[in-house]
Amino acid sequence: MNDELEARRRLAEFPLYLTPPHPCSYLEDRQATTLFIDPRFPLQMADYAQLAELGFRRSGSYVYRPECGDCHWCIPVRVPVARFRPNRSQRRCLRANADLAITEIAAVFSEEHFRLYRRYMSARHAGGGMDKDDPEAYLSLISAPWCDSRLLEFRLQGRLLAVAAVDRFPRGLSAVYTFFEPEQARRGLGVFAVLTGIRRVREAGQEYLYPGFWNPRSPKMAYKSGFRPLEYFGAQGWRPLEDEKSINPYKTIANG
Repeated sequence: MNDELEARRRLAEFPLYLTPPHPCSYLEDRQATTLFIDPRFPLQMADYAQLAELGFRRSGSYVYRPECGDCHWCIPVRVPVARFRPNRSQRRCLRANADLAITEIAAVFSEEHFRLYRRYMSARHAGGGMDKDDPEAYLSLISAPWCDSRLLEFRLQGRLLAVAAVDRFPRGLSAVYTFFEPEQARRGLGVFAVLTGIRRVREAGQEYLYPGFWNPRSPKMAYKSGFRPLEYFGAQGWRPLEDEKSINPYKTIANG
């Protein structure tokens, strides 16, 4: 039995809940609902890895995926790293950041990281309810008690420019969140963090980088389609993404 079939079999073992409708974070004038595992359930990393095979993702200790009745444009995607080749823009990004030192460390609280996170959130999400001075919320973003999480530091001559939180699966990495120095936005550090994750998965002999959900109608998420080839999770399981027309937006999320 392959990983996806085993994950489908096990899905019925998890206590699942659906949120009430709430404003969509990506498409205006849309209501969203989210399917999530009861956060009181004693998840293990092996459980999370299997749920990722069904398009689930982690935010803090919550493991979830979109489950909107009349809209399925938030689509789980993954990059098969063995076949990935950077495009021209991504090659420029690699060259622009070749001077950075990259270090992998434990996903624990660091005052230096938190100060960078605050600068990033103040520049990107000021007044949006996400820019509060809350170390506990920050720590829950980068890790969970049951999760095998790591942080990638990106430094220029010792100066911290970016941090990427990743979760380690048997088949690869999940890119959880990246924050960076706002004044260094021209470096494309978010893209560079994804490219770094792809390289590390490939060097480890693993298969996939999971960048989360892609929504072709949301400018916030459009960049993910640039990491080709890309696979998306739909009603028939994981399939190659050839172009937007290859997706049926009303039959994207499988029901397990």
